[in-house]
Amino acid sequence: MEVWAIVVAAGSGARFGGPKQFEKLGGKRLFEWAVLVAAQAADGVVLVLPAQKDARAADAHVVAGGDRRSDSVRAGLAAIPDTADVIVVHDAARPFAGRHLFDAVIEAVLAGADGAIPGVPVADTVKRVTGDDVAETFDRSALVAVQTPQAFTASALRKAHAGDPDASDDAALVEAQGGRVVVVAGDPANYKITTPRDMAYAEWFMGQGGKIG
Repeated sequence: MEVWAIVVAAGSGARFGGPKQFEKLGGKRLFEWAVLVAAQAADGVVLVLPAQKDARAADAHVVAGGDRRSDSVRAGLAAIPDTADVIVVHDAARPFAGRHLFDAVIEAVLAGADGAIPGVPVADTVKRVTGDDVAETFDRSALVAVQTPQAFTASALRKAHAGDPDASDDAALVEAQGGRVVVVAGDPANYKITTPRDMAYAEWFMGQGGKIG
């Protein structure tokens, strides 16, 4: 089976105050950590960067992304050969994703799922609101917070992106096409860097012995 990975690093970083994927953590830029672990798990890696950025990364083919996350994933898909059987999509803003997560989602797809995503239990009570009014309280025992990397059969992912749809993650697009997506155990340490405070915590976490990749 041929496995390829797309590392999505084309965001503008509006909440961070700039493109966070170029920030350094432990001597490497965030996207470099993501490429490093993806290259260990896949036969090939496509790195999607902002169109205006000219950057190189070892072990990755670099392409320009689009305005939306889904556009950037499609730019990565276009660079992946038709021989790929499984495609893993990972966000560069999650530098602490370990190899075990890549292996887990890939193995779940090889076992027969159309897609596989890491999920961690939701600690807080989650409510749906309309304006200031609570409309519904969800049973958190049935909820998970979803992470990347996410793996899919190449055919399911390509089908899900046909017609240029948009969604917050690729699993939602595969689900909309009737694909079977399963959840594997996520990792609480695999958090997403969104704000400068998250970066400060990442630096502290590494100082306490936290491992990347």
